[in-house]
Amino acid sequence: MAQPSEPAITPDLVAAHGLKPDEYERILGIIGREPTFTELGIFSAMWNEHCSYKSSKKWLRTLPTDGPQVICGPGENAGVVDIGDGDAVVFKMESHNHPSYIEPYQGAATGMGGILRDVFTMGARPVAAMNALSFGRPDHPRTRRLVHGVVEGIGGYANAFGVPTVGGEVRFDPSYDGNCLVNAFAAGIARADRIFYSAASGVGRPVVYLGARTGRDGVGGATMASAEFDDTIEDKRPTVQVGDPFTEKRLMEACLELMETGAVIAIQDMGAAGLTCSAVEMGDKGGLGVRLDLDAVPVRETAMTAYEMMLSESQERMLMVLDPACEAAARAVFDKWDLDFAIVGETIPEDRFIVMHRGAVMADLPLSTLAGSAPEYDRPFEDTPLPDPATDLPRIAPMDGLRALIGRPDHASKHWVYEQYDTQVMADTIRTPGLGAGIVRVHGTDKMLAFTSDVTPRYVEAHPETGGAQAVAEAFRNLVAVGARPLAATDNLNFGNPEKPRIMGQLVGALRGIGAACKALGMPIVSGNVSLYNETDGRGIRPTPTIGGVGLIPEGSAPILGPAQEGDLALLLGAAGGHLDRSALMQALGHEDGPPPPVDLDAEARHGAFVLDQAPLIRAAQDLSDGGLALAGFEMAAAAGCGLTLDRVSGLGELFGEDQARYLLAAPFDAAETLMIEAGRAGVPLVMVGRFGGDEIVLGDERAPLSELVALWRGAFAAAVG
Repeated sequence: MAQPSEPAITPDLVAAHGLKPDEYERILGIIGREPTFTELGIFSAMWNEHCSYKSSKKWLRTLPTDGPQVICGPGENAGVVDIGDGDAVVFKMESHNHPSYIEPYQGAATGMGGILRDVFTMGARPVAAMNALSFGRPDHPRTRRLVHGVVEGIGGYANAFGVPTVGGEVRFDPSYDGNCLVNAFAAGIARADRIFYSAASGVGRPVVYLGARTGRDGVGGATMASAEFDDTIEDKRPTVQVGDPFTEKRLMEACLELMETGAVIAIQDMGAAGLTCSAVEMGDKGGLGVRLDLDAVPVRETAMTAYEMMLSESQERMLMVLDPACEAAARAVFDKWDLDFAIVGETIPEDRFIVMHRGAVMADLPLSTLAGSAPEYDRPFEDTPLPDPATDLPRIAPMDGLRALIGRPDHASKHWVYEQYDTQVMADTIRTPGLGAGIVRVHGTDKMLAFTSDVTPRYVEAHPETGGAQAVAEAFRNLVAVGARPLAATDNLNFGNPEKPRIMGQLVGALRGIGAACKALGMPIVSGNVSLYNETDGRGIRPTPTIGGVGLIPEGSAPILGPAQEGDLALLLGAAGGHLDRSALMQALGHEDGPPPPVDLDAEARHGAFVLDQAPLIRAAQDLSDGGLALAGFEMAAAAGCGLTLDRVSGLGELFGEDQARYLLAAPFDAAETLMIEAGRAGVPLVMVGRFGGDEIVLGDERAPLSELVALWRGAFAAAVG
């Protein structure tokens, strides 16, 4: 069959591929000629923001990524952390924001599929998933469709695949009206000495295509994810991938079985930019060239061009460098699972990326330069100054303030969301979503892993450095509150257009704060994702650097699970409240001014250590964040099914202030007495603020039936978007 003619390279075509004129001139300098259409597509895929991190690379290097527990940090499909006894946890968080806004169900579903592949590509069996979702105003005309589609897409994929969703977060804000955020997290367990990497090795070894067939879905998806939206958004629908969780389940089982045969030299998920990115990254990491013959690529559509095959982001696919001595055994595994296994190329000693199709050379590029010469920008940025304290804050009766919070979908119960997810599949879930970090048992052991996802965008917008540090601190506290020792973190950095100095300043400031907090709290960043250009018609999202935290509850230790019981004392660990600026209550009252609460990393570390040291004495614990003491206390009471009296505190600041490094603890009288003594010895502030019991919530001299408040809290989310 004759090779179809390719379009001429024009400035408009270059711009349509997301390449700026100076970037195209750089390409001409590298290859010394005009690129073919396929080569232009390959450069576009490798050099877009989503794949090359060209605006953030400089600042990502400042993050702490090492530690005695770290087996593999950033740069691979996922991070790997030692959890003892020869076991490792493999995890990562990644965005699928743009696809989910265009096509909510498939965008969210394939985001989940992609993050699961990142984990089992490393040789780990996925054991837990989370998601962090940000939507526009509940009454915005697109929001209901987006919420329903995204939640159904996540549930449809994860439930069918068979991984429990154990945590996450959902927020609403006008800044996401034109650009929702869908951040997906997955974690798996592997043997620490059986981790699989993506660096190719050995000349003349087969490059093997594994899994589902290639179609035209998702062509150009990575480039689309690196651009702002405008009124042409519907034209981008074909760039959204279509997922099949049942095929992915078979692919996982086949890959894990294949890894036992000794056949795998290197393996890489075909995610963003599909065959292009996976082949180039494997060759580059191994210092080798790669030759591909696209005639051998399994396809599900007729007359596909080289350009389409190289840029397709069809799901449920892997690329592997094979030990040729194991070819028969490897092929038998994939035949067994009824998946395609095709030798589509080989590793070569020359530094070339050669793509053949129908007897013609469609691309011949210097591979290492293609991978390593993407522009790296030191973009100008403007620091965000710390705002002056707010004045004339509105007043409200404390009980009315609590009702205002729990009646908003941001702070209402999210059971409408997580009850659509399978939270118990695999039978190792210890703590399901709904209150703090989720917990999963490491199968066959008494060890447990805790997972959380946290960020407060209104803090980051007000002062990025403080907000970035607070996101890490809150993740740290959520892990500590269930008795888990924080191990490491992954980040998902969602920002607007980095070409605007104000937005770039938000990214830089947030990374400064994240780096300082990760270092101080012993939570290195081992994996992550950057999602920029989250803007529509020039209006960007609030900066949302989501932090996914992972902690370990070792064998011999018990988690802090609660719930609080009748007669337990309520103890506040940390300073008395008072910081209402940028608080959830003030946001609910339409008053968003002033600085975020300061973050004292030394206090965070000391207070966290105290909770972990005294965990056997603590019945239940919750960190204080949105809504301060009042909201945390109400949520603990709702989980326990018993009332709470907070009569040792008064005023909006003490009840709703969002001062950091604080926990609310529940303990029986004798344990509480011991905790007070130990707190004095440790030099940490701990005071009794009330007691659990009865059937009312009491805030100072105001009271309301617990049942009435719980009904409001449980119904507000569905009332807004259901």
